[in-house]
Amino acid sequence: MITSQQPIRVLVVGCGNMGASHAAAYHRLDGFEIVGLVATGSSKEKLNQELGGHYTLFSDYETALLATRPDAVCISTYPDTHEAYAVKAMENGCHVFLEKPLADTMAGAERVAAVARLTGKKLVIGYILRYHPSWQQFIALSGKLGKPLVMRMNLNQQSHGRMWDVHRNLMKSLSPIVDCGVHYIDVMCQMTRSKPVQVSAIGARLTQDISAGNYNYGQLQIRFEDGSVGWYEAAWGPMVSETAFFVKDVMGPEGSVSIVAKETVLGGKSDSVAAHTKTESLRWHHAAISPQNEFLMADEWIDLADEPDHQELCNREQQFFLKAIREDLDLDEQIQHALDSLRIAFACDESVRTGKMVSLLPSEYKM
Repeated sequence: MITSQQPIRVLVVGCGNMGASHAAAYHRLDGFEIVGLVATGSSKEKLNQELGGHYTLFSDYETALLATRPDAVCISTYPDTHEAYAVKAMENGCHVFLEKPLADTMAGAERVAAVARLTGKKLVIGYILRYHPSWQQFIALSGKLGKPLVMRMNLNQQSHGRMWDVHRNLMKSLSPIVDCGVHYIDVMCQMTRSKPVQVSAIGARLTQDISAGNYNYGQLQIRFEDGSVGWYEAAWGPMVSETAFFVKDVMGPEGSVSIVAKETVLGGKSDSVAAHTKTESLRWHHAAISPQNEFLMADEWIDLADEPDHQELCNREQQFFLKAIREDLDLDEQIQHALDSLRIAFACDESVRTGKMVSLLPSEYKM
């Protein structure tokens, strides 16, 4: 048992974009002690220098796990390693912070969740939007719009340079609508609190510079039991339109709420990690009209004072991870939501590949 005075000794596995941000959080926050940085390439050396240059470096995960005997492992590697790394950590007595998605197959994700239940170790999945005050408000305001809801979201990224290397590596195992889509499917599920019943999706391979059989553009549609519908679009690559990259919008009988990120959109920053979470403003439109069909209320602009940047969001994720370990929080519901969003995403991927609508079993979902 870890006491409240003891730091959580954490092994950081994966030192790229997200791994570096999580390591920076552990480095700065009271309550954590980094015992090693693990990566197969040179990213660990670069990150170590940024953090002061005094951490132990490893190129092999299992070697690091045995050498450091950590209390927790942070996994920010490519999705095809998530299942094996998370299971190995929990079976070695470690709590796990795991970047989304849970795994690169549904069976693998179920296994990770089952091992967490069996071992009693804390498993926190990196659904970063759940820690963002403006996204929390976005979801809360959707509850004032009535039912059904129409949800429109996308994240198209004009990736180039190092980020195109990252995206090509991701597409060795998953498409953008799975890897990235789980975030926004999770948001839709929180908005509707209804079970999905059917999905359809389309995709296109806009480059030969990715794994055969995969696609770098996809669009999905979800129908829910309560009549709500959701749409999500994602693309990665140097050919992607900057004009197309930012839509975060929900409509209902009583009006609509939109995330308006003027600076992000006008600045052309779709390849920036910060663009994934930036909100800037919420626009709340009221549908009520007079007998003359004129609007009764002006649109409300909501600018929250608490607008964390990407690093601060990662700090908050790790503060929650610390709280989950220290206070023995029950994480079953969060893990189930991660399974639900991934199951829907894989159904959408199936629709792309088969060209058919896919019916879902509502009994499999816990919304």
